[in-house]
Amino acid sequence: MARSLQGSFGLLPRRLDCAAALAPGILTYETEADGEVDVAVDQGVLVKAGNEVLVSVRNAIRGTDLDDLHEAVKQEFLDLSEQERSVRSVLAKMESGFIHRFMEFQHD
Repeated sequence: MARSLQGSFGLLPRRLDCAAALAPGILTYETEADGEVDVAVDQGVLVKAGNEVLVSVRNAIRGTDLDDLHEAVKQEFLDLSEQERSVRSVLAKMESGFIHRFMEFQHD
């Protein structure tokens, strides 16, 4: 079970190949060796190709207690997203100011 930007979804063995952007949340997978495993993940990408499912995320925390993992998502990953949004907002304002001054410079 994974959480994408469009909502939660699961992968069955015969599902068509696909890719999905992952949102911060809990990723649950199962292997023969480990059984069911829960991982708190930051945003990333999940790709299913044939019988393989590959997941790439910036940050992940493996755990056994779902409450602790949910708290980790809230504290670690969602706060980081707020910081990233703030930085992107500042950069967009700087770029906009630069373009505005550049346009004024060209008209002089």
